[in-house]
Amino acid sequence: MNPDVSILIVDDEKHSREGLRKALENEYDAYHLLDEQKFDVLITDLRLPGDDGMKIIERALTKQPPPICLMMTAYGSVDTAVEAMKKGAYDYLTKPVDLDRLSILVKRALRSRKIETENEELKRQVDKKYGLEEIIGESEPMKRLYEVIEQVAPTRATVLISGESGTGKELVAHALHRLSQRHSGPFVAVHCAALSPTLLESELFGHEKGAFTGAIDRRVGRFEVADGGTIFLDEIGDIDATVQVKILRVLGERSFERVGSTKPIQVDVRLVAATHRDLEKLVKEGKFREDLYYRLKVVEIKLPPLRERRADIPLLARAFIKEFSLENNKTVEDVAGDAQAVLMAYDWPGNVRELRSAIEHAVIWAKDGRITLKDLPPALQAAAGRADMQAMPTGMNLEQTEKAMMMRALESCGGNVSRAAQKLGISRRTLHRKIKKYELKNTR
Repeated sequence: MNPDVSILIVDDEKHSREGLRKALENEYDAYHLLDEQKFDVLITDLRLPGDDGMKIIERALTKQPPPICLMMTAYGSVDTAVEAMKKGAYDYLTKPVDLDRLSILVKRALRSRKIETENEELKRQVDKKYGLEEIIGESEPMKRLYEVIEQVAPTRATVLISGESGTGKELVAHALHRLSQRHSGPFVAVHCAALSPTLLESELFGHEKGAFTGAIDRRVGRFEVADGGTIFLDEIGDIDATVQVKILRVLGERSFERVGSTKPIQVDVRLVAATHRDLEKLVKEGKFREDLYYRLKVVEIKLPPLRERRADIPLLARAFIKEFSLENNKTVEDVAGDAQAVLMAYDWPGNVRELRSAIEHAVIWAKDGRITLKDLPPALQAAAGRADMQAMPTGMNLEQTEKAMMMRALESCGGNVSRAAQKLGISRRTLHRKIKKYELKNTR
């Protein structure tokens, strides 16, 4: 057994203490205390002079990390021992203690603690690895976004995510939650624009039975559900003044009342909000509270539109093709050159959401494992007449299209890497790496 496990035995009977100590020392060989204030296992009698074992267990369970607690009790006090288990004790032993059972319990408790610790560590690693996994992009704007998310996520700060519709604001909110200290708590998303002011107030804060017509039962609000976790309010720019005031109070006092109640409810919630609207302009127009705006804008994360990170389009397209090929039981592996040209040159007013929808449409209509221009949605087909799209070679895969895009950018900028990188929405270093990868020449 591990010699670095410490066990605290609390019993007013010396013989009992010594017997237990010797039994455990014999069983575990070189057990010793790591620190007199830190124990892996606590074994205490229920009844002690001037104190009781229940209080010792309650105090021990406030330690971080708490020790595994075992209670010794006389047969007639088993109910109390069970109560100790409800409060967090691992198990109990009746006196006189069966040393074999004691040994088994301690072994089992330590094994359980080891598994819990390993699972927690694994979960932390998984959360860190997959917190950003669903956000796709390697362009310079996206690299900066990843850095901001990783910097902000572990803090308690309220975050405002701004950006055009379809840029992935909810994905960023999920990443902030997964990479935060609240990752084991709930993530609750509310799409504010989809609800009327009355319904939104009830949705967020809950209501009491009879609070208004139709309130036939008490309802727990989303803030209450999100206690200990993160609440994500999408399109917060669309909420009315009454709800704005209540949200401001939650941010300031961490409390609110259900509709129809005067009893305050305390919550520990991190607020992440998102909007595609210009909140500063709404403040000037008197449509959004200035104090709430600054409360929300402790940290602002601005998401780039897809047209400003065109270098990510091939990567996104490949991911969506794979997703919808599996979903629709189809094998689509290639995109014709004319279709690729449209994907790269189109301005994507609906951003990543529109690209995803376009690829889903194309995969459904594609034949022979290849997406062609006629498989794309009508809006993209109509855009195919632009001269710069027609200039893109045909018969290439997405990687070849990326190479052609780099070449065209460099040619249009006279080989100037800085200007070409700016046009592509990537850094000079990234473009230099692509130039080396594709063996491009005539640059300066």
